[in-house]
Amino acid sequence: MRRLPGQALRIGVSASAVSLLRTSRWRAAGPALTVLAEHAFSPAGEHPFDAIGNALRALLGEQGLAGWPVSIVLDDELTRLWQVTPPAGAARLADIEAAAGLRFHTLYGEPPAAWHIAADWDASHAFFAAAVPRTLLQVLEQVAREHKLAIVEVLPHFIAAWNRWRRALTPGAWFGVMHDGLLTVAAVEGKRLRAVRALPVPSGADHYWLTQALTREALLHHVEPPSRLQLCGPAPALWTGPVSNPAHIPCAALDLAQRAGEAAWSSAAMLARRGSMV
Repeated sequence: MRRLPGQALRIGVSASAVSLLRTSRWRAAGPALTVLAEHAFSPAGEHPFDAIGNALRALLGEQGLAGWPVSIVLDDELTRLWQVTPPAGAARLADIEAAAGLRFHTLYGEPPAAWHIAADWDASHAFFAAAVPRTLLQVLEQVAREHKLAIVEVLPHFIAAWNRWRRALTPGAWFGVMHDGLLTVAAVEGKRLRAVRALPVPSGADHYWLTQALTREALLHHVEPPSRLQLCGPAPALWTGPVSNPAHIPCAALDLAQRAGEAAWSSAAMLARRGSMV
């Protein structure tokens, strides 16, 4: 496939599906977002990353995309995200890297050596770190080499959305991402992440449920409840409608405007789309 100026690829990867999108920054190069292919597969318990690699090969096999740049968004269930408090007197990067690894081991009960850890390293404030299995990264890099793709970045779903929308948050608001019935909510204080937690959203959840959930999170983390939740993803209609009770926390959709056809996109396609700047 011939690449026009301003075009790139985005791949969404979950444990059971992969999706390929083409993005175009310039109107002359075609639609801003186009789903090129999708491939669903059965999760493999013993070798899950091999199953993902084979699905990507099936996805890319007939596309002819040699030389294209690609950004890869991983479902959060494939990654880890946690908060790290730097040790007292930390002055070197090695100190806070060790703290992140120790906290990872404490939380997840496994050595961090098998994971690639990245963060906005900070020796003076608590920060969040993210980890991706090294074996999964090796699979992604191998598939990219086979198809002559240039990987620009590999990001967990939440981080991709946060990077895209954090500057749009209003003072006092918290940030949320909805995907496959799961709300990942981030307590934000002074434009810094204070806590991140995934909450299953029950069917029929309304403003009352949302307010109770956010208030509970605020109590757990000793912060003020948000003035509103600014949400990325398909917000339940009951959340974004008028707030009849002044005690309820309002919700505003950050990516409310959908392009034609996006409402019918699969969750794998929306995974790839999340965080795109076009």
